[in-house]
Amino acid sequence: MNKIALVFVATLLFISCGKKESSDSDFSKPTSVDETSLPKDPASYDPKRGEGKFDKVELGATLDQAMATEGQKIAEVKCTSCHKATDEKLVGPGWKGVTSRHEPQWIMNFITNPDPMITKDPKMQAQLEICLVRMPNQGLNDTEARSVLEYMRKNDGVK
Repeated sequence: MNKIALVFVATLLFISCGKKESSDSDFSKPTSVDETSLPKDPASYDPKRGEGKFDKVELGATLDQAMATEGQKIAEVKCTSCHKATDEKLVGPGWKGVTSRHEPQWIMNFITNPDPMITKDPKMQAQLEICLVRMPNQGLNDTEARSVLEYMRKNDGVK
């Protein structure tokens, strides 16, 4: 009986992962992108800061523990269904080392404004080819995004 159930579940998973021509729930495409917010000139994209309102994000030399704790709570609700704290890919890439690979303003701009960056950033486009799913805008405000960044710093070993 257990083998039959296992085969049934495996078949359902296989079928559900098949290619569909069109679907209202296709998460590989943005669901609601404000076209006016998308960058017009690819040459104007700054890969150090990304696309968004953050030009410079000042980080403390030491970790803000309270902010990192709050960022972990937010991440557990909004992020960990797709991202692991390790370097292992889940749906999206793992977070280990993200704060050494990207500038803080890039991370803040991506967290708060993912669609224009996915559209314009060559690294994000390459990541999309691997992950096959666009990161949805989670609607984090600036304080929440900054807390998640501090949690990412904690995850990367900042004390």
